[in-house]
Amino acid sequence: MNWRQRIEPVIRPFMHAFWRLSRGTTLGVRAIVVRKDGHVILVRHTYVGGWHLPGGGVEKGESARDALAHELRDEAGVVLAGEAPVLGVYANHRKFRGDHVVVCIVRNWSSCTPDADGEIAETGWFDPADPPKGTTPATRGRLAEYLGQAPVVDVW
Repeated sequence: MNWRQRIEPVIRPFMHAFWRLSRGTTLGVRAIVVRKDGHVILVRHTYVGGWHLPGGGVEKGESARDALAHELRDEAGVVLAGEAPVLGVYANHRKFRGDHVVVCIVRNWSSCTPDADGEIAETGWFDPADPPKGTTPATRGRLAEYLGQAPVVDVW
């Protein structure tokens, strides 16, 4: 385990608190990356429990698509190779009243070596109708919406 893997879980809550206080609104991006067999990639982070859609925050001066592209590359080893239509935009007020998450569907992509630098504990491809134990409720909700098993809502 490198120094970043040891210290990141400790400093991340402070970084999040600073971001919340210094920004009126935050925007995150996540993706449902679909493989030809219909399976989707999920990630497990080193600093928070559960299986999640890959993604992350949009930084100042960065477009949502650019953020999505670099987060997918870093976390999942996925390179965007086409359109990424939006499934929905969600208010994530449980974490922060000004937080929103855009979820895109990615069908056109290629593989690369991920560069998560200790942020990702594990990745895996799963049937979206049967995600693994420990998949977060929000991730399960987005997968149900993607499959047409639930209406798209506006709350994470």
